[in-house]
Amino acid sequence: MGRKIVVALGGNAILSKDASAEAQQKALQETASYLVQFIENGDELIITHGNGPQVGNLLLQMAAADSEKNPAFPLDSAVAMTEGSIGYWLQNAMGNALRAKGIKKTIASVVTQVVVDKNDVAFENPTKPIGPFLSEEDAKKEMAATGAKFKEDAGRGWRKVVPSPIPVAISEIDVIKNLVDNGYIVVSAGGGGVPVIDEEGQLKGVEAVIDKDFASQTLALDVDADIFLVLTGVDNAYINFNKENQEKLEHVTVADMKKYIEEGQFAPGSMLPKVEAAIKFVENAKDGKAIITSLENIQQVIASDGGTVITK
Repeated sequence: MGRKIVVALGGNAILSKDASAEAQQKALQETASYLVQFIENGDELIITHGNGPQVGNLLLQMAAADSEKNPAFPLDSAVAMTEGSIGYWLQNAMGNALRAKGIKKTIASVVTQVVVDKNDVAFENPTKPIGPFLSEEDAKKEMAATGAKFKEDAGRGWRKVVPSPIPVAISEIDVIKNLVDNGYIVVSAGGGGVPVIDEEGQLKGVEAVIDKDFASQTLALDVDADIFLVLTGVDNAYINFNKENQEKLEHVTVADMKKYIEEGQFAPGSMLPKVEAAIKFVENAKDGKAIITSLENIQQVIASDGGTVITK
């Protein structure tokens, strides 16, 4: 059996400027043409994906049609809806790519509930902006009516903010493991998974957004992955990024990356969470390594450990 690889795709890799279903499916067809190379190499794949742009658009659509007879759904349901739609697109694209190569392999999507701690400090200080921009007046009316929190966003208006708690456990992990062990390609933990809390043995959805890189890292540990592959827009992580002394990172250790974090080398909300998730995986995996690279660099990952490779 080949290597077991968890691949984390970004939501922005699925949706660029055109938000139509057709455009996103076309983007995923190209994505599948790269990912199928792992299957040709004999590897096992578990695919995760972001959904930030997709959830944002869905919330806008629901807000535009919101009425007493047709009320908008809460955030946890919106996450589940985009998990389903993107999962379907990935199943279709990967299935067609496999058939074109003459490979008989099935891909399955699992709408995934990810448990978070209801006492996570993130719930006390929501920071993740979602949904439409409102005027200050409308935002204050909404806060008074619903109890939701809104913050001014860089002069563009006011946006609802929700917590971004740390993932604790993946509810459907036994199903995911069973599928992987039986040779299926699995799509799971999309958009960080549907955030749920445990209340006296009952799982309950909450208004929150889980960082998809941390959810993917949790999944990678749970399935005992050999490689945690974080795909982004560049072939490598860099220090002194976009400066004259920019330096490409190739083979680095956890200690190296922690030092670079202390130096402020990685942008928050961009490369930093990817690096932090990669470090957490490597620190807790038996022999696993993490790789940060681009979709277009996958052949180099297969051939010679291309990208930024992080090991203990």
